Amino acid sequence: MSSSVKVDALFAGQPQPLGPRGAPSSIVKSAVSQLTVHLDCTDEDQQSNKKLHGGPEKVLHQFSPLHYFTLRKHFPDGKFEPGSIGENISVDGMDDATVYIGDVWKFGEVVLQVSAPRAPCSKISQRFNIQNLDRFVGERGITGWYYRVLETGVINVGDSVTLVSREDDTVNVQTLMRCAHTKTDVELATKLANLAIIDDEWRNKCARISRKG
Repeated sequence: MSSSVKVDALFAGQPQPLGPRGAPSSIVKSAVSQLTVHLDCTDEDQQSNKKLHGGPEKVLHQFSPLHYFTLRKHFPDGKFEPGSIGENISVDGMDDATVYIGDVWKFGEVVLQVSAPRAPCSKISQRFNIQNLDRFVGERGITGWYYRVLETGVINVGDSVTLVSREDDTVNVQTLMRCAHTKTDVELATKLANLAIIDDEWRNKCARISRKG
């Protein structure tokens, strides 16, 4: 497949206290020149809450730089810039509406597969001190997405990013995120719950909406 863009920026962080309770979080990240990617982690980035972040299904998080324009428009006092919402990868030209669950992308020598949307949590609101910011990004489906690793190696800033393959029966990240977050489209939730490419966590979210309908 011919879609090819470049890695604009990479980010990594270490756990530090965040929010009123000082819970450890790695949402605050700094720019790095490379990420050394293994099957279940990277050398440069360390996740705090291993239940919600990290592990083989959530090794890397990507967020579209395009969405920072939306955040600045609605929250002009927020200090929004690439890397600030906790992502590891920033690529201009990839976003939640054009990236699909199950997509296989090659970043330099590393091969990644889109596993699931990032479920927005309160850490996003605490990071910017904006109430319900997590709800805002969830409702709009602009949370970014996680990758599982198919081939390990090093990703460098400036590496070429190429779409290797896309499933025939799938859904874009934004549609799945909005459906699971708003919980109003029973018909769509039923359809998504039956997609083989969706993992059990998100299948169950859609199935619960379907049953309530």
